[in-house]
Amino acid sequence: MVYFTELAGLQQAGSVYFYLISIVFHSKKLKIDKMNLDFKKMEGLIPAVVQDAFTGKVLMVGYMSEEALVKTQESGRVTFFSRSKNRLWTKGETSGNFLEVVSMQEDCDEDAILIKAKPLGPVCHTGADTCFEESNSSQTAFIDHLRGIIKERKENPNSASYTSSLFAKGINKLAQKVGEEAVELVIEAKDDNKELFLGEAADLLFHYLVLLEAKNYSLDEVVEVLKQRHIAK
Repeated sequence: MVYFTELAGLQQAGSVYFYLISIVFHSKKLKIDKMNLDFKKMEGLIPAVVQDAFTGKVLMVGYMSEEALVKTQESGRVTFFSRSKNRLWTKGETSGNFLEVVSMQEDCDEDAILIKAKPLGPVCHTGADTCFEESNSSQTAFIDHLRGIIKERKENPNSASYTSSLFAKGINKLAQKVGEEAVELVIEAKDDNKELFLGEAADLLFHYLVLLEAKNYSLDEVVEVLKQRHIAK
C-alpha cells in the first residue's frame, strides 16, 4: 500500500497537485508565448476547444482574443472573450466552476487552440458536465495519466518513489509482487467487503501496469489482443 502515499499526493493533496500542474503549465508558458497564432486571420478571435485533461471529453468551445490568451496563461484558468458580454470572461467567475489549465497547444494552421483542463464542476450553464450534454464521469482515462507517471518514474528514478523502487528490484521481484497482489485479490473476492476488494483490485492493477512498463510493453498492446479476440468471435 506504500505506493498509494505517492499517488495520494497527486489525487488528494490539492495544494501539491495544483502546484505540480502549475509547474508544468508555467514551464510551457514560454512555448505558448512563442505560438504564432494568427489572430488577424480570424478577425481578432480564435476558437479554443477545451478538453478534459484526464477523461479526454470535449467540454466546450469558446473564443479567445490575445488579451484572453494572456490572462489564461497568467492565471492558469481558462478565460475567453465573450461576444455576448463584449468583454473578457473567465469560465466559472460566477459559478466557481473554473477550468484549471493543464496544457495548451495550437493547431497546425495556428488559428485555433486546444486547451486541456481540469473542470472544477459542471461546465455547461445548464448544469450538464459538458456543453454538448455528454456525461464526463468516466475515470478510465486516468489510467493513461497513471501510465505516464509510471514511465516517468522508470526513466527518472527517484529514491523517495515507491514506483522507482519497484523497477530497481528487477523483473523477478516485480513479477512476484504482481503474483502476491493477485492472490490477495482472490482472497478478498471470497468475502463481501467492497472497500477491501476494490483496494486489492487497485493494488493489482497498479503493479500490473508497472510490470508492463518494466517489460517495455504497453497497455495498448494488451487491448489490441483483446480487440482481435473480439473480432475473431
